[in-house]
Amino acid sequence: MHLIILILSSYLIGSLPAALIIGKVFYGIDIRKHGSFNPGATNSIRVLGKKAGIAVLLLDVGKGALAASLPYLLMVDVNPLYTGLIAVIGHCFPIFAGFRGGKAIATTAGTLLVASPALFLIAYFAFFAVIFVTKYVFIGSISVGITIFLYALFSPNIQHDWLFFLFLLLLIFLHRSNIINFIHRQEPKINDKNIKKDRINPKKIV
Repeated sequence: MHLIILILSSYLIGSLPAALIIGKVFYGIDIRKHGSFNPGATNSIRVLGKKAGIAVLLLDVGKGALAASLPYLLMVDVNPLYTGLIAVIGHCFPIFAGFRGGKAIATTAGTLLVASPALFLIAYFAFFAVIFVTKYVFIGSISVGITIFLYALFSPNIQHDWLFFLFLLLLIFLHRSNIINFIHRQEPKINDKNIKKDRINPKKIV
């Protein structure tokens, strides 16, 4: 019973669509209809501005952290990485937003902060380093999945490393449009001035 509660709670926590809620409540905008159409922190910054984007980022990170904390709070012997990853699934396929969610990176960060701070540092060092070198956010995002999988593969403390391989495949799937754009040389770099064209200058409604 505790396991079922953990799985359901973690998924529902992850399913809370921070970007969609902030966009609709404070700006009267469905973030999924603007910019890159992705309800995540990066697109929120581009479309709604830095304050809204940072709020979305903190909430998405918080979802992963809360889900990863559930085994401790409920005193259940379950690796917090697993409950955190279930929240990531909820974030990517949220029941509260028609299963159209974000691309996992912020919620994964929250999960790792609680479940494995060392892995968080390794994975997100790779994330920023890859972005710095390539100037592509999506490549940095996929590098997080690669790092986590390799860590799980060689770590004696983590079982079921195949789950983390599936997580890597999930990241590749979620970024499939970016990969296609990259192949066709249409994917914008992080310093691409054309990204600013996504900004619609919404006005707050509350």
